[in-house]
Amino acid sequence: MSISLEQLLESRDARCRHQKELLASHPGDTLICLTVQFPGPQKRCAASLVVGGAGLAALLDKFGSVAHFTQVRDLETGYEAYLLVPLPAMLVKRLCCEIEDTHPLGRLMDIDVMETGHLLDRASIGLPPRRCLLCDNEVRYCMRAKTHSQAELLAKIEQMVSSYCESEKIVLHLYCDSLTGGTGSIGKPVG
Repeated sequence: MSISLEQLLESRDARCRHQKELLASHPGDTLICLTVQFPGPQKRCAASLVVGGAGLAALLDKFGSVAHFTQVRDLETGYEAYLLVPLPAMLVKRLCCEIEDTHPLGRLMDIDVMETGHLLDRASIGLPPRRCLLCDNEVRYCMRAKTHSQAELLAKIEQMVSSYCESEKIVLHLYCDSLTGGTGSIGKPVG
């Protein structure tokens, strides 16, 4: 299902409200929020589910033993996962950036780290901005300038997800069936 710009903006507002509620209900904890970076109006597809599942597995590998709370929301507007951990936000941000920078699908993950009233960015821990999937420019530059077409980006994402599935011995349609009860393929709606 394609989503409209209005739906995307509404989902961001709802995510922000949810993050504030989680932080308010768990004072002193650090909140981790995973979303999937996927261009275009189709946010929920086989590839996004693979990326979301891989991101959640990586987060649970790092934080699962200390997480007070874990939640996954598989929405038409995209995959979201939340973890609350009793660790210093700067340490959590470093570990999350490590996932973004080293996991085979990390470039497709957006892992935000928050403490009450404050979102940590890469610069706060001395890291440079993220780079584009297709060139060496900062990702925000290419997004603003629309340097690359959606088709180019989706082709790169398909290649990354297919390579990951092959290396992890994941049969994409079986994986997505197990998550959704339906079938789908990369870039096509699931469920």
